[in-house]
Amino acid sequence: MRKSSVIRDPVHGDIRLTGEEIALLDTPQMQRMRGVRQLGMAYLVYPGAHHTRFEHMIGSCHMASRMIDAIRRQAELDPKRLRTITREEERVIRIAALLHDVTHMPFGHNIEDQTGLFERHDTPRRMELGLRDGELGRCLAELGLQDEVLAVLDSGPLAHDRSRVPSYWRQIISDTICSDIFDYLKRDAYFTGLQLLYDPRLIESFKVDAHSGNLFIDVEKRGLVREDVLSEIVRILEARYYFSERVYYHHAKIAAGALVAKAVEYAIVSGAAQESDFHRQTDESMIAFLERLDYDGGELRARAQRLLARLRTRKLMKRCGVYPLSSNQSVQQALLERFFSKGCHAERLAVERRIEARAKAKLGRDVDVMIYVPARRMQLKEARIHVRFPGSSDLRPLSEFSAHVPRLLDLETAYRNLWKFYVLTSESEPGAIAAVQELLPDEFPGAVNVYSPGAAPSP
Repeated sequence: MRKSSVIRDPVHGDIRLTGEEIALLDTPQMQRMRGVRQLGMAYLVYPGAHHTRFEHMIGSCHMASRMIDAIRRQAELDPKRLRTITREEERVIRIAALLHDVTHMPFGHNIEDQTGLFERHDTPRRMELGLRDGELGRCLAELGLQDEVLAVLDSGPLAHDRSRVPSYWRQIISDTICSDIFDYLKRDAYFTGLQLLYDPRLIESFKVDAHSGNLFIDVEKRGLVREDVLSEIVRILEARYYFSERVYYHHAKIAAGALVAKAVEYAIVSGAAQESDFHRQTDESMIAFLERLDYDGGELRARAQRLLARLRTRKLMKRCGVYPLSSNQSVQQALLERFFSKGCHAERLAVERRIEARAKAKLGRDVDVMIYVPARRMQLKEARIHVRFPGSSDLRPLSEFSAHVPRLLDLETAYRNLWKFYVLTSESEPGAIAAVQELLPDEFPGAVNVYSPGAAPSP
């Protein structure tokens, strides 16, 4: 492929892009991504975290090429058992990596993963809408790549045709360890100022099996485990957990995201907006759009305005209830079904109003309350990567060998335990927070609240 442009990236250095890729970047749909922050409200905790999905998508394209180069080098060493990647395949994979996040709406994880009001950005319907319509869709069609790119992103008529869409096309950009994670971990570390501890040389270990077409990492050599390679696989998964704990699920980021999610919920419930209104927004335009809405013209509008004003001034809601999975395994499913299953927003709003009314009677003033979970389920992808393990005759997901890798079992447990069910309040003084907290056992019987208002600073 002829490279036609060089972009200087603060994370990876010079990134070379083809003329086709530049044409796709110049479409309005891709330019919108300059205004969608990669980490949402994390900049309220880490002030440098203003990087956007635009540069992440460019970085993912670059890392896909680095993986492809490594795969080719490995194939040259063992051409009978390993598959190489052609230039035309590289063209498709790079463009799929470049476009993989284009359907993200602002604060999408807060809205899609928590409230369930909208489909996730990576569902087939959302991908079809994003990559077939508008100038981006026309550009892809002119390049003759629309169906192939959609198939790599698990959408479109070719998505399940293995003869035309080999497994490794998808796995390079969306597996457990892939171009996506190689970029976003390094990029998030750079802009948050946190330390990233894994060896990027792991990229050189990727291979494609000639028989199955699966991307894999070989952790076997002469019948023994390659400890150095296996250790680096686990280290990158540990890095993902570390960033989940420190950034992605930081309590202040969660509190800020909850404000946006609730304002969107009010907009949808009142009929003032619909899902399509949010697809083409940037972070800033979406907040401004929510501020302009009339909602119901009364109570919901006043509530939404209060929440958005808090967001503008970083006066975040405080935690009064924190129900971690570790203390609530027996009631987790019941909480999810009652408050966060599809179409149950009425029950969530009713309980919030009940707590608010009782808190007002107790404190003598209006109190806002929100029930929130950052994710209904922690999405475990830690052990999906295929490996060749000693004693195994074929490739299998790393999870099947977790009994041989204690650190992996510990990591999976720790990641599941990041799940928490929150109750947030507009009160800020420890005594008032405790007063609201006293009302919660009646609404969540059997659930264990581990939060103590005076134990640690609130957001």
